[in-house]
Amino acid sequence: MELSGRSIAILVENNYQEMEVWYPIFRFQEGGAEVSIIGPVAGRYLSKLGYPVVADTQADMAKGKLFDALIIPGGFAPDLMRLSSEMIEMVGHHVEKGRVVAAICHGSWMLASANAIRGKRVTGAPSIKDDLNNAGGHYEDAEVVCDGNLITSRKPSDLPAFCRAIVSTLASVSLRVAA
Repeated sequence: MELSGRSIAILVENNYQEMEVWYPIFRFQEGGAEVSIIGPVAGRYLSKLGYPVVADTQADMAKGKLFDALIIPGGFAPDLMRLSSEMIEMVGHHVEKGRVVAAICHGSWMLASANAIRGKRVTGAPSIKDDLNNAGGHYEDAEVVCDGNLITSRKPSDLPAFCRAIVSTLASVSLRVAA
C-alpha cells in the first residue's frame, strides 16, 4: 500500500472537529500507515459533538520521536493544544527536521504557536487569517496550500485535497528512519 512503513501522528484535544480527526485516521490506516493518536495526556478526548477518540500516547512521551507526518486537526481543540508546551515542541521539532506537518482549519494555530509559519504560505479557518498573518505567514484562501513539507487546509470539505497532498508529499520524500 502507498503508506506502508510510514508513521503518522494525529494530535488531539477536547472539542476536536470529528471529520478532521477520523477521516485522516481511516484514510492513513487504509493506506497502510501506522497511526498514533497523541494528546496532552493519554486517554479519552471528546469532539465538539461528544464523539470520543482515545490518545494512545501522551505528548511528553512522544515529543522526542520523529514521525513521517504530524497531523493537526481543527475544531476548537488547537486552542487547548496550545496550552501544552510538549505539543508545541513536537510541532516545532517536526518542522525543524523537515518532516511533513499538516494542519487543517484551526489546526494552523499550532503552527503559529510553534513559530513554524514565518515567511511560509499557509491557509486555515478564515477566522484565524489575521493570527496566521500576524505570526509571519502569508495567508491564502485555497483548499490546500503546500509550502515545502508544510501542508495546510481550511475546513472539513477540504479533507480529500488535504489527505491527497499529505500522501503525495510523503511519496516524494524518501522513507527515513525515526531518530
